[in-house]
Amino acid sequence: MHLVHSSASIKQDNVMLDIKQLVKTYENGHQAVKGVDLSIDKGEFLVLVGPSGCGKSSILRSIAGLETITSGEIHLAGRRVDTEKPAKRDIAMVFQNYALYPHMSVYNNLAYGLKNRGVDKNTIELKIEKVAKTLKIEEYLDRKPAKLSGGQRQRVAMGRAIVRDPQLFLFDEPLSNLDAALRAHMRLEIKKLQRELGVTSVYVTHDQVEAMTLADRIVVLKLGEIEQVGTPAEVYHKPASTFVASFIGSPAMNFMPATLQNGQLHVAGKQFFLPEYDGLSIENITLGVRPEHAEITSANSSHDSISLELSIHVVEPLGPNQLVHGSLTGVYNDDSFIAVTAEMHLEHNQPLSISVSRSNLHLFDVQGKRLCPSSLAKRAIA
Repeated sequence: MHLVHSSASIKQDNVMLDIKQLVKTYENGHQAVKGVDLSIDKGEFLVLVGPSGCGKSSILRSIAGLETITSGEIHLAGRRVDTEKPAKRDIAMVFQNYALYPHMSVYNNLAYGLKNRGVDKNTIELKIEKVAKTLKIEEYLDRKPAKLSGGQRQRVAMGRAIVRDPQLFLFDEPLSNLDAALRAHMRLEIKKLQRELGVTSVYVTHDQVEAMTLADRIVVLKLGEIEQVGTPAEVYHKPASTFVASFIGSPAMNFMPATLQNGQLHVAGKQFFLPEYDGLSIENITLGVRPEHAEITSANSSHDSISLELSIHVVEPLGPNQLVHGSLTGVYNDDSFIAVTAEMHLEHNQPLSISVSRSNLHLFDVQGKRLCPSSLAKRAIA
């Protein structure tokens, strides 16, 4: 018993941020966050992602203390902080709009928080010199924010957070005001910087590409609740629901109606045996296929794959590959099916034979939740 207690303590010691049953209800009665539980390890880069109104910014602002929580607890490095003022929490936040003081030079923007905390002038100089070198903003220290580009301002905003040497970084959609090329560049810079500093970070975005490329773990939110938590690979390859499957991945996953009868998958007028579901039957399931997993059928196609026929409507060339939009023969819904193929000439309104490996099939129940053999077995017993 002592050994179990010891290992549990070690695990808890590695938790930097612990959120317990967080609820945030606004004065108009809207419940933005509905009992969220989340633990974030030291040095971890966690990304909260989801559409507008899913509660991600409310969670971030609650952690920072910019929102008063309705109920629940927030612990940072083992101490409860939701009852503390924002300035006492040892948290630094990088905002979408940079939030720089326009009348101050870059140097004074970086120094402001340190001066307020009573840090001596020499220490401030050393800290700013180091941060400016890390972020490559040494030559901008005498400039005002108005004289800087969006990317430079974002570097300064990040620098202001870094000089404080906080226990936790919070990022509130920091790249959404930048153009696409600069956004991709800054994404890489943020990831490199976080790895270098090793500071625990929580990052909010609605951009699933940002989530996939930056995160150690992703939290997908829907209507104030957690839909799935996992590594980018887990969330992408084993989405917990049709919501996650459609939100993570671009283009989004294709969905089509199907049934399962004694392990036989019936879809698009065809049958395909799934041995892991042998003996199990369930009506009204949804089959999901990622566009890049719909491969053009060749002579040496595997028997371990399902064959489908796509009537081509539109082809979108993307350079190294192309998006083929069409409708599946035998599927009577209004949703277009998208396949990603190598660049090649394809005739419109011509049938295209595609195949999908069994390992790339995703099954969801009538509530849109992921099906797996064990979950179906439990239902069959029940």
